[in-house]
Amino acid sequence: MTDIHDFQGNILCNTSSVLGEGPTYDPDTDTVWWFNILGKELHELHLPTGKKQVHELPMMASVLARVDAERQMIATEQGLFLRDIATGELSFYAAIEADKPENRSNDGRTHISGSLWIGTMGKRAEMQAGAIYHVAGGKVTKIFDQISIPNSICFSPDGTIGYFTDTRVSQLMRVLVDPETGLPAGEPIVMVDSMEDPGGLDGSICDADGYIWNARWGSGFVDKYSPDGLRIERYRVPAMQPSCPAFIGKNADRLAVTTAWEGLDEEARSMQPQAGALLELGLTVKGVFDPPYKL
Repeated sequence: MTDIHDFQGNILCNTSSVLGEGPTYDPDTDTVWWFNILGKELHELHLPTGKKQVHELPMMASVLARVDAERQMIATEQGLFLRDIATGELSFYAAIEADKPENRSNDGRTHISGSLWIGTMGKRAEMQAGAIYHVAGGKVTKIFDQISIPNSICFSPDGTIGYFTDTRVSQLMRVLVDPETGLPAGEPIVMVDSMEDPGGLDGSICDADGYIWNARWGSGFVDKYSPDGLRIERYRVPAMQPSCPAFIGKNADRLAVTTAWEGLDEEARSMQPQAGALLELGLTVKGVFDPPYKL
């Protein structure tokens, strides 16, 4: 039986994002980064001081990966770009679906090998318009195709298992991965089938013990799954559209989650004033940091 916990956390940032997504944490600077995809914004929050900055972007972007102390990699609707942290300057790195201007990036995460998985989708979430790509050393390889809304991209701590979902189908897929390269080493299988449950599987992360933490869009929960696919805990959040969790804090022992108000009318938004905020769940976790991307 799944244990259900009421929200005991807090609001890390109440700046309201239409579609908050792609949170990640830089342990070197103690900073949380996330996107407002539809607002074309990159958000930055320095945890020790609470200093908040919003960086305007020239295009929609959804995933950020550390590269080094000076640079970040971001996935956008126009491909992959290196971002200079000090100036915000973007330098083109690699094309992804340059022949599909109707698509944009969505979920993604770095693997312990230093490679990157990036999902794409139609800007109107068209059926099976997207895919998931493996990026390493500037080489882009399509690994999974015909995905409508790619999400839940994450990896086991040893890098031997990868996870992903199509939110429209809401099945969490499990696939063997080569820990040296980050490339799939087998065919995906269904680990969790939640098609009949309210809402849909959105972003996920995997903790140090192999448990998967999933933001369930449309349900107002962050769910914890065991490595064999059992949902063992549910944590309520004060927004019906949580989108992606992230481990934060110097010890990766805190859990944050982005949320969204996309598609909500005025009445629904008035009932969910925290929709679009960056939230922190009030619990201690055994997280791991996303590794940097290797150029």
